[in-house]
Amino acid sequence: GAFQFCAKLIEATKDMAAAYKPNAAFFEAYGAPGAAALERVLEVIKGLGVPIVLDAKRGDIGSTSEAYARSAFETLGCDSVTVSPYLGGDACAPFLKDGAKGVWVLCKTSNPGSADLQTMEVAPGRPLYLHVAKLCCETWAAEHGNAGLVVGATDVEALRRVRAELPKVWFLSPGIGAQGGDLEGCLEAGLSAEGLGMLLPISRGISKAADPKAAAEAFRVAINAGRAKKTGA
Repeated sequence: GAFQFCAKLIEATKDMAAAYKPNAAFFEAYGAPGAAALERVLEVIKGLGVPIVLDAKRGDIGSTSEAYARSAFETLGCDSVTVSPYLGGDACAPFLKDGAKGVWVLCKTSNPGSADLQTMEVAPGRPLYLHVAKLCCETWAAEHGNAGLVVGATDVEALRRVRAELPKVWFLSPGIGAQGGDLEGCLEAGLSAEGLGMLLPISRGISKAADPKAAAEAFRVAINAGRAKKTGA
C-alpha cells in the first residue's frame, strides 16, 4: 500500500534527504485510508527529525485558508506547505502568520503549461512570475521572512532571473529526474552565492530507480558538486 511504498523510500534515503515532500493528492485519492496512511508516513519522518514539506498547493479565501493552514501545521504537524498565490495576499496570510512555519509560494512552476499565465508580462520585459516573487517575499512575508518560492528546475532562465532579484530567498525546485531538468544548469542559476538556497525534490528519479538508495546518493553527490562549483570550493 501507500504507506509501505513511502516507508521503504524513507528508509532507503533517510541518511541523505534534506527534507521529505509528500504530495497530499496521492493520499487523498484513497479517501480515509489514504489520510491515515499520510499521517503514518508523517510520523515516520518526524521520528527522523527531517523537515516536512506538505505538497498541497493550497490557497483560498481567508477563512478557508485558515482551515488549510491549521490542517497542514497543527493537525498534520508539517513544517512547511506549498501555496498558490492566485487569490492574493489575504489568501496566503494564514499560512505566513507563524514565523516557525514555512510557505513555498508557486512562482514559476515546472510544468509545460506554466507559460500560459506565469510568463505573461505585467510590465515591459517583466513577467508575472517576477512580480509574484517580489510581492510575496518582500510584502506578504515581510514580518517573518518565512516564504520561499517554487521555481522549477526545468526553467534555468527563470531561476536566474528570480535569484538576481532575491539573492537570499530559498527555492523549491522540482523537475530534476523524470521531468528532465538540467541539474548542473539549475544549480548554477538558482543557488545563492553561498551555495545554498535550493531544495530539489526528486521523486520518480529515485522511487523508480532499480536501487533507490544508490540513486539518492548519486543525486546527493551531483548536487554537492554543483554547490562546490558555484562557490569555488
